Amino acid sequence: MRSIWNDIADQAAVFRRRLHQAPELTWQEHATAASIRDELDHLGIPWRPCATTGTVARLAPDATGRHIALRADIDALPIDEISGKDWSSGTPGIMHACGHDGHTATLLAAARWLKTCEDHLPGPVTLLFQPAEEGGHGAREMIADGALEGVDWVFGWHNWPAIPFGQAVCPDGAVMGANGIFEIHLEGSGGHASQPEICRDPVLAGSAVVEAIQQIVSRRLAPQVAAVVSVTTFQAGGAITAIPDTARLAGSVRVGSTEQRDLVARHLEQVARETAAGYGVEADVRFTPRYHATINHPEAAAHYRGALARVLGADWHDAALPVPIMASEDFSYYLRQVPGAFALIGADDGDGHHWPCHNPRYDFNDRLIDPVGRLFAELVGLPIEAAG
Repeated sequence: MRSIWNDIADQAAVFRRRLHQAPELTWQEHATAASIRDELDHLGIPWRPCATTGTVARLAPDATGRHIALRADIDALPIDEISGKDWSSGTPGIMHACGHDGHTATLLAAARWLKTCEDHLPGPVTLLFQPAEEGGHGAREMIADGALEGVDWVFGWHNWPAIPFGQAVCPDGAVMGANGIFEIHLEGSGGHASQPEICRDPVLAGSAVVEAIQQIVSRRLAPQVAAVVSVTTFQAGGAITAIPDTARLAGSVRVGSTEQRDLVARHLEQVARETAAGYGVEADVRFTPRYHATINHPEAAAHYRGALARVLGADWHDAALPVPIMASEDFSYYLRQVPGAFALIGADDGDGHHWPCHNPRYDFNDRLIDPVGRLFAELVGLPIEAAG
């Protein structure tokens, strides 16, 4: 049986590279969905569309044990790839820069294995191939379309290049942060650069706002609160000799809990408005919440950690990585509906897989398909080694 699994993992790596060559953006994953559904048809696993480009498949629907769902995300990012791989993206401006191609291939590998032993599954297994994780709230739409009906526990994972290969993190409680985005529109009064005294300079006000909102984390939150406020855009003017009327700031907030994120949003509005007012400039602050914190349920997380120890060995835990990390995940939607857990699993094997997610040089580490596929088998109660 182990040799069968090795063949399955090898085939999954080939499939993964095909997906990598044909990436599709959030809510545009039609060809990706078709490839997934063709594979499921070939395996004889029934499926249905979910949230348009998503797919829900089920194994052992009549089994009486705990019903477990396993999730993979399928969308790519608007990034030009420069990895130099033979299987690089064939679509200019779009690439699988976060490893969703690998997540999908790994779940299909697990599906192939579980199908060969379906009669021995202790409970039903639902496979979630989810679109639109990259800011599109795909998990929310999958849930609205019934993806979690009858599910008792749900599990997911993300490859993480900052963790050494063979290690992982899966804590009780928060594993990834909540996030949101903001825009600050500054309205002043422009004029000639030689006469700043008769202007209300939005560039000067904007500079002060940037500095002031950085102090929200250090002076408005307790030191124990994990939080990041990043200004990523500052746009103003165009003429070198003119002070403009307006300026625009934008950026991202990431906090270890949904409640603290919402607190930061309130501080952001107050600090930006009052700081700008000190320069005679009006500030309109617009904050948009995105994903909740990804919070593991203790019992399910303990089950996951047991599987990690059995597959990766006694030294599986990366104690050096602080959690929650400040990246965010729409897997949080699932965990707000049913118990479950999410793990970050190390990708850096010293062979070029250290590039972070969302980097144009990034490529998923195909060596992860084997251990994570075995993790999935452990999680649903059908270990590959035990079957062998």
